[in-house]
Amino acid sequence: MEAIKQLLEQNRKWAEDREQQDPGCFARQSKSQSPKILWIGCCDSRMPAEQLTGTEPGDMLVYRNIANLVNLNDPSCMSAIQFAVNVLQIDHIIITGHTNCGGISAALKGNTTDDLHEWLEPLQGLCDQHKEELNSCCNHDQRVDQLSALNIKQQVLNVAETDVVQQAWKRGQQLSIHGFIYDVASGELRSMGIHISGTD
Repeated sequence: MEAIKQLLEQNRKWAEDREQQDPGCFARQSKSQSPKILWIGCCDSRMPAEQLTGTEPGDMLVYRNIANLVNLNDPSCMSAIQFAVNVLQIDHIIITGHTNCGGISAALKGNTTDDLHEWLEPLQGLCDQHKEELNSCCNHDQRVDQLSALNIKQQVLNVAETDVVQQAWKRGQQLSIHGFIYDVASGELRSMGIHISGTD
């Protein structure tokens, strides 16, 4: 219970500090939001999207899950994309994975069960598809980081293929999808060099 009490105390301090720095900020934010970015990232506790990007509340819509997967059969993820694109009219979707990812590692080891096994199943397909490339890595840690990079690129493609994004492009909405990777050992966020901004 001490940890929970500490969280609440830290929240009160944070809210007081924010209000002092920017009087009325919470009252303004309570009326609406207009972020220009949807961040789809891993739910790893070492990867706090707002802190590592230096953004403020209201700057990004953040959606996180294990191994930053965009599963077209997952209503939670699909509704987040639909809300971001159709309602908030965001300009960018950023898929962000990271090094030393536990979900990626578990998929490589293949020792998961039940719901986690089902969730990570798309990664098994990626492993099979890139078996030679992954086997050429020197050790498990390198395989994890390589599969993480491959996964980010695949999820960018998955987002681009959703009906919501395809329809947005067809009606002329300016929308770009990007792949980023976060290095947990250095705190550096890097572009993967993959950007999609239309049906072509």
